[in-house]
Amino acid sequence: MSVIKAMQRAARPAAIVVALVVASSAAHAQQRQLSPASLLVAKQLVSVTGASALFNPLIAGVVEQAKNLYLQQNPGLAKDLNEIANKMRKDLQPRLSELTNEIARLYATHFTEQELKDILAFYRSPSGKKMLVQQPNVVDASMKFAQGWANKLSEQVTAKMREELKKKGHDF
Repeated sequence: MSVIKAMQRAARPAAIVVALVVASSAAHAQQRQLSPASLLVAKQLVSVTGASALFNPLIAGVVEQAKNLYLQQNPGLAKDLNEIANKMRKDLQPRLSELTNEIARLYATHFTEQELKDILAFYRSPSGKKMLVQQPNVVDASMKFAQGWANKLSEQVTAKMREELKKKGHDF
């Protein structure tokens, strides 16, 4: 398989997601006209919540993936590819604003200007600031708990299923 085809195949899932997000956003925006004020508040919300920071690794990841495709074809290109990749990461960094703008548009699509202002006020409050700091810890602890809970439930379901199968004459 050629490098170009491999890159195209790797890019398809991301392109589909982006197309769906843009189409969804456009459809919602057509239903309700987005005011510049709503978009401004939404951008502030994206900034305050750190939502745009979640996407910072995307550019580096995409560049690294492309670099690795070429490295698989010719490992001798490592020095040149590293230089190219470093330059591309820097050159593409301004494109993060495309993501930030789209996230803001999505917020503005799903919330009224007043709702956005209320949400922004909350995140700027002491409780909202604490929420932003503690939420990753709560989510992490929740995921760990849920995993343990699911494992215990799986054991119970497996045991109950085995018991029911034995009642039906199956030996396990």
